[in-house]
Amino acid sequence: MIKILLLEDDLVLSKEISDFLKTKDIACDCVFDGEVFFRQLRSGQYNIYLLDINVPKINGLDVCSQIRETDQTTPILMISAYGDLNDKMDAFQLGADDYLVKPFHLEELLIRVLALLRRSTTPQNEEKVIVIDDLEIAPTSMTVKRAGTVVELTQKEYQLLLLLAKAKGRTLSKQTISEQIWDSHFDTNLNTIEVYINFLRKKIDKNHENKLIHTRPGFGYYLKDE
Repeated sequence: MIKILLLEDDLVLSKEISDFLKTKDIACDCVFDGEVFFRQLRSGQYNIYLLDINVPKINGLDVCSQIRETDQTTPILMISAYGDLNDKMDAFQLGADDYLVKPFHLEELLIRVLALLRRSTTPQNEEKVIVIDDLEIAPTSMTVKRAGTVVELTQKEYQLLLLLAKAKGRTLSKQTISEQIWDSHFDTNLNTIEVYINFLRKKIDKNHENKLIHTRPGFGYYLKDE
């Protein structure tokens, strides 16, 4: 059975989420502050974490950051009333995989959860290293190098880079990227893509004269040695 650990200090919402997920055969343990979250985490294994930001003791962003210090793979979905783009950027920079703004429909939460779980359990069968200029992407080991130096990427950053690389220079629209990486048609993910493109540019192209990640205004993004 899928097991979720939910950090949410609104007890009414927490129960609504937990009860709804249980009707979908998804177990959901609920905690109300960051310290209890980590105590609960030590007592069991979970497939995904749902984190509210504004909670007592240790806030959701700090919880996310601490998780990523030792765990780079378990999906993290932030659920917060903070809907500003900067709030989302902070969460993604700390390692969150998705961000859902309150209030939301429980059905949308379920879609996001299942999408993240599919992505985290999809086997990487590609064996050939992808080389674009001095960028190397090894799908089997999920490692990335630029000019021989290892580039540390989050799971979503890696998935986006690999998608662009496999397009072989073709321009991918935001909608296409959203469907492939987030399995979602929700408009909220379109700003998310801009955020992740900026993250990749800082990690892949910064300090390199030859830029590989490009924007085609009005159409989308592509990865190419120009």
